[in-house]
Amino acid sequence: MSTWRERVDGRLGDPIWWNDVLQLVKTVLAAVAAWVIAASVLELPQPFLAPWAALLVVHATVYRTFSKGMQQVAATVVAVVLATLVGEALGLSTWAIALLLVVALVLGAVPWLGAEATTIATTGLVVLTTGFENDVMLVSRLYDTGIGVAVGLLVNVIVWPPLRRHTAAKALDRIDDGIGELLIDMAGGLGEGCQEEDVSGWIERTRDLDADLDHAWALVRQAQESARLNPRRQARAMRNPEKWHGLLRRMEQAVAETRSLARTLGGHSAHRERWGEAFADPWISMLGDAGRATSAADAAGLLDVRSRLEVFTEELRATERSPEWPVYGALIINLRNIVDSMGRVAEADPMGGPPLPLRVPVRRRGAG
Repeated sequence: MSTWRERVDGRLGDPIWWNDVLQLVKTVLAAVAAWVIAASVLELPQPFLAPWAALLVVHATVYRTFSKGMQQVAATVVAVVLATLVGEALGLSTWAIALLLVVALVLGAVPWLGAEATTIATTGLVVLTTGFENDVMLVSRLYDTGIGVAVGLLVNVIVWPPLRRHTAAKALDRIDDGIGELLIDMAGGLGEGCQEEDVSGWIERTRDLDADLDHAWALVRQAQESARLNPRRQARAMRNPEKWHGLLRRMEQAVAETRSLARTLGGHSAHRERWGEAFADPWISMLGDAGRATSAADAAGLLDVRSRLEVFTEELRATERSPEWPVYGALIINLRNIVDSMGRVAEADPMGGPPLPLRVPVRRRGAG
């Protein structure tokens, strides 16, 4: 029950999940409203194209609603006209369906239509098989489409227009959590005496983080797109996301430094024995503290590790004459660069606030 409750609480406090729920509700609202207007208010004879067009128009961003949505609406209009022409020429027959599909797929390859071959083919097929007898029906279907387009645009623009800032911020938050957890695991493994397979696992996890970074770049670009034509005040900051690009570049550096650190460790299997306690204990402690501060987005904690690392380096320079100095230097530089990069990320706080305060209610014992 506790695991189930934690998962539900995580969902309820996740702004990305709520954004997806809101988009689903808006899509349904637009389709239902278009159907009601076409069927009940205007009493059009076959109003199914109104909710169909509304579904096509409601996209994840306002900009895409206008750009991609208009392409799909154009494809729908082309499909209605094409189905009417083919139906009047050949009637409802196997040859008519074959001709319709061939022409629809060819027209869908035209760049201006945005490769909407499937939309043209499916819409045209529905129109052809449900009736094409007269010009009044053609006008009615174009009217249905116009209603769906108008309703979809209004709903997506007026009802809390989507802004993907939280989606991008959450992706960045997960990456710094991943970097922090990896650093903590590396510190724990070094303290217990890691093996070559541990080092290989750490390197593989940095590759997973690279994939997460690629995904985060895509989400930041989507967030920038979501700010275009968006009337919300918060959209202004996302129209020029240089700050986000800078954070992603710092995370990329941190991941690269972590991989370099792991490769250095992989070349020296007997870590504690070869390093000596004077280096191993303080450095491993700082590595773990850096990981914990990174996961918690604790800028002060990372700054403290940076200060300790500087003091530690000066002490080693004055007292240590070990042949392992090249290794010490590599590990110190890697950790310093990680701390500097993730410190800037923690200072920026891309999430911009606490999670939503929504939780599953806990029933008190003895209640009821």
